[in-house]
Amino acid sequence: MTRLYRGFFIAWVVFRYGLDALALESFNRPGLLRLARVLSFGRNLDAPRGRRLREALERLGPIFVKFGQVLSTRRDLLPIDIADELARLQDRVPPFASEVAVDTIERALRRPLAEIFVSFEQEPVASASIAQVHFAVLRDRSGHDREVAVKVLRPGMVNAIEKDLSLLRMMAGWVDGLSTEGKRLKPREVVAEFDKYLHDELDLVREAASGAQLRRNMEGLNLVLVPEMLWDYCTTDVLVMERMHGVPISQVDRLKAAGVDIPKLARDGVTIFFTQVFRDGFFHADMHPGNVQVSIAPETFGRYIALDFGIVGTLSGSDKEYLAQNFAAFFRRDYKRVAELHIESGWVPTTTRVDELEAAIRTVCEPYFDRPLKEISLGLLLMRLFQTSRRFQVEIQPQLVLLQKTLLNIEGLGRQLDPDLDLWSTAKPFLEQWMLGQVGPQKLMEQFKDHAPHYAKLIPELPMLLHNFLKQGISDSGTELRELLGEQRRTNQLLQNLVYAVIGFALGMVAMQIVVRVRIF
Repeated sequence: MTRLYRGFFIAWVVFRYGLDALALESFNRPGLLRLARVLSFGRNLDAPRGRRLREALERLGPIFVKFGQVLSTRRDLLPIDIADELARLQDRVPPFASEVAVDTIERALRRPLAEIFVSFEQEPVASASIAQVHFAVLRDRSGHDREVAVKVLRPGMVNAIEKDLSLLRMMAGWVDGLSTEGKRLKPREVVAEFDKYLHDELDLVREAASGAQLRRNMEGLNLVLVPEMLWDYCTTDVLVMERMHGVPISQVDRLKAAGVDIPKLARDGVTIFFTQVFRDGFFHADMHPGNVQVSIAPETFGRYIALDFGIVGTLSGSDKEYLAQNFAAFFRRDYKRVAELHIESGWVPTTTRVDELEAAIRTVCEPYFDRPLKEISLGLLLMRLFQTSRRFQVEIQPQLVLLQKTLLNIEGLGRQLDPDLDLWSTAKPFLEQWMLGQVGPQKLMEQFKDHAPHYAKLIPELPMLLHNFLKQGISDSGTELRELLGEQRRTNQLLQNLVYAVIGFALGMVAMQIVVRVRIF
């Protein structure tokens, strides 16, 4: 009965915000579209379609808001106006009762709150669709109390998500069957991707593990701080981490007043991003301003503070190499190489003509290079390439779409800090250095070091392996060996005769030259 009621509510919201007309317009159903416009009943169908979709998702609740946020990253599938509007979706979700948060913590950690914390702030400092955060002071066993942040999962999220996901899967099936345009949007795959993201975020232990990995990776960079995860107090429903003190990065005037070098801060953000992507292949994929602060403490002044590790991206070695080569080719304006890389990676059919793909890429990229570098948006350029690649049946890689979304966030964040930020010139030396590191002697030594344990195990076995091989060869293949030796002797004799013939021919030619010269003189 609950699912039926939820289905009716979704249908009413779809009708109320004119999403039926939006779908019919997208899927080229002019007759039904005219009927939908006649049945307006006070609906404002003249409002921008992106705004109507965003407002409908907000009305449907937190799960649909999160779905819209994930959908906004798939700019390879959506029109620009809709993707831009969905990117404005925020987790403006009212907090749940503090009593419920306390019950969740005590149940997860199996102790009364007073035994765990010296103090616990009942009012949450942040509230989102999946969880909310409270500040507290941890009662440390060593007697040194510690300031912490406590993230608590919203109660009943798993059941609510499963119900809404089942409805989304059903709706995706309808969209998929409407038309070929519906199939191109890949609704089933998008819902499956959303399912994965949501279930990853529902496991706070997974988030803590991602944060711990980023903290280890960033230790030597001295540009970013990542809170320490307190594993004795981390469960699926509760995450306790070190409390970080910083200024939200959106408060630029406050940062300037504190003496932070804003242009350097913008460049450092680009360095952090490209280090995570190309050095580590493991990057924070939710770098919107709400998840980024800046430290103004004397010992860590001017460093970034990263928060919320529910969404991280990973890249394989081949992904990193492909991206680095693409960026390097873009910097050289070598569009043919970009096209060849697409074909070599298997992202486009092998029957694709290089010259046609090269021309399409040139059409997208060339107008950008006629502008000053600081006006070029690398993230927007990648988005245009994704859209252009549709007609070449390019297979979009989910990990690279997540990377592109993060790159747009980083670029927007950097230019909010410094409008003159030149992302290209900041990134180019880093990429060139990384490429040199992939083919130089240092990389060779690293690979040898990585394989050294395998070699160390194999070397003592080599004499015995060689002995067994020779013994087996002599006992089982004596006849073949004698025939091979005989054939080798015949070949050597043939080569010897050939050498003698060549030498004789050369000597004969020299003698003839001598005779000719004698006759001339």
